[in-house]
Amino acid sequence: MKLAVLNPGGRDPQQSFPDGAGAPDEKLHPPVNYHAFAACTGGAFHRRDQTIPAEDKEVLLLIGGDLKAARQAMVELRRAGKTVAVALQEAGAFQFATQFTRAAKFRLFLEICARADGAIATTADLVPIFTAAGIRHTEFIPTPYPIDDERWNFAIPFEERRGIFIGTREFGVPSRNHLAALLTVHQLAASMYEPVTVFNLDGWRGRQMIERLGYDAQLLRVVQGALTYPRYLRILAKHKLVWQLDASGVPGQVAGDALLARVPCIGGNGTTERLAFPELCGHGRSAEQLFDLAARLLEHPHDCEAVIERARDHARPLVSYGPVALQLTEFFRRIAR
Repeated sequence: MKLAVLNPGGRDPQQSFPDGAGAPDEKLHPPVNYHAFAACTGGAFHRRDQTIPAEDKEVLLLIGGDLKAARQAMVELRRAGKTVAVALQEAGAFQFATQFTRAAKFRLFLEICARADGAIATTADLVPIFTAAGIRHTEFIPTPYPIDDERWNFAIPFEERRGIFIGTREFGVPSRNHLAALLTVHQLAASMYEPVTVFNLDGWRGRQMIERLGYDAQLLRVVQGALTYPRYLRILAKHKLVWQLDASGVPGQVAGDALLARVPCIGGNGTTERLAFPELCGHGRSAEQLFDLAARLLEHPHDCEAVIERARDHARPLVSYGPVALQLTEFFRRIAR
């Protein structure tokens, strides 16, 4: 099966993945998130249903900002005899609540679900939502990462690593707890003299927030603006650990990025955090407990390599390309009419 992932009206261009994840490329969308579902099956990512080849019968339709475009795409796909599963483009529990605050949008969502053969929930929280929306076949399938593809191994020797990487980026999303992450790690960074790296995607507002935190200039590195995915991973890989307090319940790209960079990820309650880093994730742990875990790893850096190996062992059967591709194939075979 070569899965066609369709985001009607989306901004990302059409992209094929004949070589799975392919090699890291500064110009192409990385094979993560929903692009990863296409990549792990050797399929393609589309923005228009007309570009999906006739021989590609399995389609994952993303429900995003343009619900009318998604509904029309569903009609056309059903008419073309495709087997269509749906997924929410923004899959966090908070994101679902934010997206469907208007009755008209929620009505469109229910109409799309009524026409679908099945649904893929990239977070466990979405399974009962899709079921309640009338979809008979819903399966929890996490977004995969090419963790066993050496082209996507961004690791550097542990003796060359230094500092703490803040995994979140957005001050304006309360559930990300981006400011709280910077505040809580300040004392740890100062006491162990480990520099902190943070991304600022909020322009001058973000700069003002960061300046008021009181960090010593030598202990804080601010990366202004977004980078390409390979450049971002190369920066992440230079650190001893990733720190976050994200409570959004999202699919968990921060932990996926950490897996590719071979860096322990502490905190966060996303799907990948729970599956790959169950000993370090924020699910069921207080900020104080996470702080203690981070301090322990910084005090015993030789343990980081063992932590990463355990994380990869956890992740391989659950979020690596091969097992997820098999899970997708079996799911679409089951829902085919």
